[in-house]
Amino acid sequence: MNILKGTPRCDGFRMPAEFEPHKGCWMIWPERTDIWRCGAKLAQEVFVKVAESISQFEKVTMCVSHNQYFNARMKLPAQIRVLEMSSNDAWMRDVGPTFVVNDDGEVRAVRWKFNAWGGIYFPWDKDELIALKIADIENIDCYEAPIVLEGGSIDTDGEGTLITTEECLLNPNRNPGFTKQQIEQVLKDYLGVEKIIWLKRGVYNDETSGHVDNLCRFVKPAEVVLTWTFDKNDPQYQISRENYEILLKETDAKGRKFKIHMIHQPSPIHLTEEDVSTIDFAEKTLRKPPGYRLPASYVNFYFANGALIVPIYNDPKDEEALAKFREIFPERKIVGVYAKEILLGGGAIHCITLQQPLGVKRC
Repeated sequence: MNILKGTPRCDGFRMPAEFEPHKGCWMIWPERTDIWRCGAKLAQEVFVKVAESISQFEKVTMCVSHNQYFNARMKLPAQIRVLEMSSNDAWMRDVGPTFVVNDDGEVRAVRWKFNAWGGIYFPWDKDELIALKIADIENIDCYEAPIVLEGGSIDTDGEGTLITTEECLLNPNRNPGFTKQQIEQVLKDYLGVEKIIWLKRGVYNDETSGHVDNLCRFVKPAEVVLTWTFDKNDPQYQISRENYEILLKETDAKGRKFKIHMIHQPSPIHLTEEDVSTIDFAEKTLRKPPGYRLPASYVNFYFANGALIVPIYNDPKDEEALAKFREIFPERKIVGVYAKEILLGGGAIHCITLQQPLGVKRC
């Protein structure tokens, strides 16, 4: 594995869409008791279900600390590869590499700077190295990008267009020395894209500073899904409406107008007294009070080869969302996984998974 000079764009590499073919999926085993309630045991059960669901369609690798290795190996099905790797938490989407590909089918990695979502979760020294370790394990060359960026803050169609939010990438807790234009240039240089669509804010109360993967995702070129509500009294309404208006007026890198599918959010989910009491908070600053609204979304799904793994919440809107995804993806199997335990930790299924593209030679 080589640390490369230059940029992916100059070398003819691009970030593929998540719906392009995968070699496999990467995850990290949860164990932090100040993030995950009940000693992380409930979260581990859900991570097993997510990994098991994905493994029916593609290879899954679970990265596990030395202390949890035996526990994870015993709980995970045999078809899931378990590797010992140290980490600070379990959000592989945000700490793992961004994979880029070229037309010859070669795959490389991009390692971004990481500061734990603006320094809100300490420490993050082990998470900073995960992208490099994965590149080394896979024996693929790696670029070092110059800005702080988490994988959940960007999404691409694989054809030159990228969506993100101003709330996240322009947040002063990420890259205070960079202008919007400079960040755009870095995204173009390191992801091989031509056009950036800047949405405004992400899902209400999302502590990632509005990651786009909880709000709006590409499902096909020039086609997106958007978290939605019709309740004008809900704080999410104005956020989603504003982003909808932006998407209506925009075109992608090829000049195409967007087809927008609204995916209605689940009913608001709030922390309960029991939820809070079963988390071993190391820092009072991490404690959220009972009644705190969590950023639940169906858009935080994972594309697997031939399938879509969707978070559900035992909510009346679950079936509506799954039916909508079946309509959008008649060629894919739609699999719902109960994801409230992941939500209690701060995210959903897309946040804990990371696809590794297959790399396909283009004629």
